[in-house]
Amino acid sequence: MKKFFITILLLTCTVTGWSKTFKTIKTPKVTASVTVFKEKLTVQEVVLTDTATTLRFCIESPAGEAFMLNKSSYLKDESGHRYPLRSAEGVMLDQPVASPKSGITQFSLHFAPMPQRVGMFDFIGGDDFYSFMLLGIHDKNTPLKTPRLKALAESRPHTQPTEWFKNDSITLRGRIVGYDAAQFGFNHMECYYENIFEKEQGILMLNIAPDGTFEKKFPACYPVREAFFSGTSNIAFSEIPFFARPGETIDVTVQKNARGQYECQYNNGSCKDAERWIKAKLPFNGMMNALRYFNGTFSQVQPLAETLWENALTLLAITSERDKFTPMEEQLALADLQVNFASALIEYAMNREDDFSKKAEANGQKELTGADKAEMDALNDPSNFKLLSRIPFDNPMLTASSSFPVLINRLRFAPPVFSGQFASLGKMDSLKITADIQQKILNNKREALKKLMGCNDNNQMLQICIYKDIQEYFNEWRHNEELIPTILTDTSRTEQERLAEAESLPALNNMLSAYLEVLSSPFIRQQADLFSSAAMMEQGIATPLPANNAAAEMIRQLSARFPGRYLLIDFWGMGCSPCRAAIQKSKDLRASIAQRKDVKLIFIAAEDTPQGSEAYRKYVNQWLANEECICLSTAEYNQLRELFRFNAIPHYETITPEGYRVREDLSINGFHNFNDEFARLKEQAQSAQPATISVPADAVEGMIINFDEK
Repeated sequence: MKKFFITILLLTCTVTGWSKTFKTIKTPKVTASVTVFKEKLTVQEVVLTDTATTLRFCIESPAGEAFMLNKSSYLKDESGHRYPLRSAEGVMLDQPVASPKSGITQFSLHFAPMPQRVGMFDFIGGDDFYSFMLLGIHDKNTPLKTPRLKALAESRPHTQPTEWFKNDSITLRGRIVGYDAAQFGFNHMECYYENIFEKEQGILMLNIAPDGTFEKKFPACYPVREAFFSGTSNIAFSEIPFFARPGETIDVTVQKNARGQYECQYNNGSCKDAERWIKAKLPFNGMMNALRYFNGTFSQVQPLAETLWENALTLLAITSERDKFTPMEEQLALADLQVNFASALIEYAMNREDDFSKKAEANGQKELTGADKAEMDALNDPSNFKLLSRIPFDNPMLTASSSFPVLINRLRFAPPVFSGQFASLGKMDSLKITADIQQKILNNKREALKKLMGCNDNNQMLQICIYKDIQEYFNEWRHNEELIPTILTDTSRTEQERLAEAESLPALNNMLSAYLEVLSSPFIRQQADLFSSAAMMEQGIATPLPANNAAAEMIRQLSARFPGRYLLIDFWGMGCSPCRAAIQKSKDLRASIAQRKDVKLIFIAAEDTPQGSEAYRKYVNQWLANEECICLSTAEYNQLRELFRFNAIPHYETITPEGYRVREDLSINGFHNFNDEFARLKEQAQSAQPATISVPADAVEGMIINFDEK
């Protein structure tokens, strides 16, 4: 330990005492700050000497919460040259650092010396996805010009391809030069790809062969900017970012560059066309964390939002000029900026609304009063979202942002939209949803979305939001449609009463056409027709799992262990509070289910070891002692996530005694209504046989899991 402190002292003396100082920048300006979560990172001073460049930092973070700084951090100047980190003072590298009680941590980082006349530079806290960044660090006297949005959009126009939307697939293939699974620490990579036109969303698994080759094909209907990544990498390489259009096969070679770092070389297609944009890794999503997690009023957030907007435009302009973006790349980057800004502003309002709801609940209040009510009213007022009017919501290029699905979600559930759809309809908790009421909700939602986005027509975003509503309501409409024959033959009521009840139910016959009429875009309407047709073709209660699929084979093995029984599989995890709450609340119910011979409960979680952590084993012994619990590796668990297409837990799947997957509208959704849902499933099973259609074999490869060994 003594030797360690002497070393630090010598380093400090070398940097500060025995070197020539060229320049000192007190409280430098920063164009963009990228944080991992809610932290605030600032640079207080920059000292340029002939032996090192030293940055003195301050991190503000909630007491007790951990952050981490990487040895792979570096500075990057305006020409793109890197200056690696040499040493640190006041903080340890590559390990979690807990924020003290004060919430403030001050430290210094010493980098290789930059040129004396450097004007602007970046601090990059490592090449992985979750890294701190301070971009565009400069002296307050350095002139910067923020470009105007219109000028940026029009200065270098780009003609979009005629087939921006197209039902097809994307194939990513290539190889990692010098790949060794043991050395790299992974044999597969993952991508959280979400297609907004599909209802079920799941992870994509990219398996890497021993020789480093890989290939993955997946459906797509618009250009996407995504990345396959590994969370277990042992080296300074963990992701393969890509940009591709439907119908493309992208070829990628991963190999070391001149600096000895692994880098993607794009050999063809849209990736090659947009290579500079992809590799720039413009961190607009991370920049907007300051907005989405801002803890202040709407009047206070407006100046912050405006500053972040201007800083993002400046960063885009600087990066585009430095990296020689093509017009297409500049417009893709601008669209990504706009998507992240819009979603962050709405998410700020959603987070504030959630905070107020929790506060009222904690105080035993049914309704907010005083200043809290005034602030909540402001969150529900679309006129406070005027900043969104600068977003061209009809621009198809917005879909290329990896954050686009997030934007659609935020638009659908933005406070002005969620509350606006029930305008003049009374309190939601006492509102009976009839066909007439649902039509009014549709009309109200359209108007609320228009006001929020500052548009006068059913633009592309609005239509996609309504399309997602069709997906959400379809099963309910179909269920109500199935009830109508029973209602019409109910002799306990008059014919007039029966007809009135049947007509009042929101069902496929009286609701689907109203929603489809909103979809004036030919492609979005086509997607809605395809979705509806596919759903109506589901005649059986279940469909077979794919052949030649490792994850499906896991389920077939599991089903064979419990012949004659339905399986209700609960995908859960120790870090999921709702998962644990559902398990604990259902203890008595699960005890009664255990006595049944027609169903078996299965609990599947992912842990680092086959036996699970000590906390996992303790929890299972306390709450799931008599249940069938299966502990999988992350890779095995993710194969099941890809098979069943889910990204959030708790998630439930129902498997028939034949080993088929029960369709979504009949699957048992947890334990809270188990008895009624299982009774309905068995009733449906008596009148319909499981589907016997052939299912194409999935190309997913992987290990076959023997559950008897778990």
